[in-house]
Amino acid sequence: MRPLTDFTTYADAQRHYSKEALWALFDGNQTSFNIAHECLDRHPRDDVAVNVIRADGGIDTYTFGELSDGAGQFANHLRTRGLTHGDVIAVMLEPSFELYTALFGAMKAGCIGVPLFTLFGPDGLRLRINDCDPKLLVTNLEKAPIAAGIDGLEIITSGPDFDEALASESPVFTSETEAQDIAVYQYTSGTTRELPEAVRHSHGSLVTLTLSTLYATGVRPGDKFMTPSSPAWGHGLWHGTIAPFSLGVETASYTGRFDAQRCMEGMAELGITNLSAAATHYRMMRRSDAASNFVFAIEKLSFTGEPLDSETDQWIRNTFGTPAGSFYGTTEVGVILVSYPGAADFDIKPGSLGRPVPGLKLAIHDAKGRPCPPETTGEIMIMRRGKWFPTRDLGRMDADGYFFHGGRADDVIISAGYTMGAVEIEDMLLKHPDVDEAAVIGVPNEERGQVVKAFVVSKREGDDDFTAEIQTFTQERLSRHEYPRIVQFVDSLPKTPAGKVNRKILRDREAKV
Repeated sequence: MRPLTDFTTYADAQRHYSKEALWALFDGNQTSFNIAHECLDRHPRDDVAVNVIRADGGIDTYTFGELSDGAGQFANHLRTRGLTHGDVIAVMLEPSFELYTALFGAMKAGCIGVPLFTLFGPDGLRLRINDCDPKLLVTNLEKAPIAAGIDGLEIITSGPDFDEALASESPVFTSETEAQDIAVYQYTSGTTRELPEAVRHSHGSLVTLTLSTLYATGVRPGDKFMTPSSPAWGHGLWHGTIAPFSLGVETASYTGRFDAQRCMEGMAELGITNLSAAATHYRMMRRSDAASNFVFAIEKLSFTGEPLDSETDQWIRNTFGTPAGSFYGTTEVGVILVSYPGAADFDIKPGSLGRPVPGLKLAIHDAKGRPCPPETTGEIMIMRRGKWFPTRDLGRMDADGYFFHGGRADDVIISAGYTMGAVEIEDMLLKHPDVDEAAVIGVPNEERGQVVKAFVVSKREGDDDFTAEIQTFTQERLSRHEYPRIVQFVDSLPKTPAGKVNRKILRDREAKV
């Protein structure tokens, strides 16, 4: 049987896909399967695994052998500390040798790795630490103080502390995990819970992920792949790191504050052929007016996170000579709509989410659960175990079977590729002593897709100083990206009969402005 990586057309994807063919791409099976082994240990040791483009200049390169040895040393260090199968290990680092070896080392040891965003403030970090209860946090010297007061949490810092921890350990470690064992807790703020939800991913979820690897980002052996998104989030971790590593594909990441010109410089220097990025990254590249300074080797492009505006879509086609294909999914159900990058027989329709991944059945249903005719907006549904499962997103399907997004069906806000929950931001706003009531929604923004807008009720005068104070208060306690960029002071908030804030009314009002 030829491997699925040999096939690149849409027709072949439908013809040759099977669960058995997916499993055949890996060493493991349901009795014995480990993500770290599949991603690091089984590939040629001297092949490049990842190039880290630094915002301050330069590129750090690590081979599969270097990362495999480091992960083995870290796994043995966890055993030295008395940590074992099922213990939670949090990693709060930018792309680096320490990030990759700690995260994969945790999975190699049968522990559960938890990637955390480096811009979290004390409250944003504490929410997640309290929720997943890790035994160990690996972070940098700058962030260590904000975690130092959390009871029972041991900390290792990158640099000499991390080097010393690995120095006396053997790089040899034999993994003993099964496909159903939990490998990663992936946090998303895209919920209406008071605490952000941690989605549990098993080692075997790598097999399912390969559907999006092959058909959403179009990764194939021989590609030089890149995702500039942070590995703390699903796109950067699963699509940008675990997916290409698992196929032995050379990839690239970005560390530091994102700068479009520096990113493109690195892309050109490395000869990146396959780029998957947030729509905001592409918009920032366009607005930098720097693309003409570089010669690119791009063959395949994809994006996710939010819709791509028509101006940026056309710029991408003109600059790279190929369109960027959208893919869509959620942390809970995975990627379900793709644009098959690199498939010569698949037309990428502007504004479309693409078509279903092979083997998956999707539909659009109305409020009564009935199938909608073409070009009619309803809820995107997925067939699971013989039943229709709601995605909580609206959409429509055209006569050719392409799906189009119709907006969120809940209170999720997607800004610059980051998924944020209204409730979490509102809860933080209400901790400010001068905020009596608060409601948060997403409003359209040309650069970021959406931005957070807060409606605040307060006895205090709503001036510019108060606005800046609220923004800083939220930003410092949750995350630098998770705060209201727009604040409107109001006398009251619309409520439901049950007394809850009615965000739909606020969204409807904004749509009319």
